[in-house]
Amino acid sequence: MDTRARHLLAEYHGCDPGLLDDPVALEALLRAAAEAARVRAVDAQFRRLAPQGVSGVIVIEESHLSIHTWPETGYAAADFFTCGDGLPEAAHALLGPGLRAARAEVLLIERGLPGPGPSLRVART
Repeated sequence: MDTRARHLLAEYHGCDPGLLDDPVALEALLRAAAEAARVRAVDAQFRRLAPQGVSGVIVIEESHLSIHTWPETGYAAADFFTCGDGLPEAAHALLGPGLRAARAEVLLIERGLPGPGPSLRVART
């Protein structure tokens, strides 16, 4: 079995605070990001937190997409873990503008690499 996967971690700053506090809108945005990444969503859970913020996850056949938000600071942290032919960069390309982020920081990690050496490799920062 192939254990290779790509894990994209993204930090979004200067986002729309209203959007960051809206679980319905965030679920729709992450579902669109999953579609852009060419992965298949199979389940979702999104929760509004007290007093504000949202935590949510889209479970995909290939792993998951998740988001955690802090509307009070305009910050969101997202996680795209995909194996197979998923394109986490395509999810990021949609999510940044969808959150109306002023800037983003991205780290891409290749995971599950075969062989006797390390199974993790930073692919891009």
